[in-house]
Parts: sequence; structure tokens; C-alpha cells
Amino acid sequence: MEMREDTLEQIEEFQASLSKISSGDLGLVDSISAMQLAIQGAISQAFKTPEIIKLFASKQPGNLRQKLVEVERDFKVGKLDKDMFAQQKMEIIAALSKLGEALSDGEKIF
Repeated sequence: MEMREDTLEQIEEFQASLSKISSGDLGLVDSISAMQLAIQGAISQAFKTPEIIKLFASKQPGNLRQKLVEVERDFKVGKLDKDMFAQQKMEIIAALSKLGEALSDGEKIF
């Protein structure tokens, strides 16, 4: 008799799970999707320049360092204004730091 009650209880739980799934409440999948959106949001808040996001996502510190040289050069020749220069330099330094790269004293201070 006890085994039958357990089986009936399991069937009811299974039915409840099926009802949730069929109504669109996917539970775990929704949680994972929410987590992915949160991560994407955090990355987009930290990095606003698409090229820097791409370099960070592909974990290319050498290319990030090259981009930093280019940004500094563009600022010196007047291709970038002070605000854009500061934003991009901060993004690159933050990306390098998050990738575990050693930062120079100048980069740490900036």
C-alpha cells in the first residue's frame, strides 16, 4: 500500500512538472537565460567599445595591448578627443586586468 502511495505521489509530481513545462515555465532554462543576460549586461556596462568587447571575449591580451597603443597614438595625433581616449583606455586596462595581465605602474594609476 505504501509503495502505491509513493508511486501516485511521483506521478502527481511528474504531472505538475509537465504542466509547468507546457505552460512555458522552464525553470532551469529560464534561470540559465537570466544568468546569461546578467553577464552580457555586466560586460556591456564595463565595455562600451565593440572592438574591445570582441578582444576581451576572445581573450587576446596581445591584441588588446596593440589596441591600447593605437588609442594612445590616435589621441596624440588628434583623431580621438580626451573623453573617448579616456573611456577606451580605461576599458582596455580593465579588460587586461580581468584577463590576469600584469599592468604597468602607469596603467594602474590611469
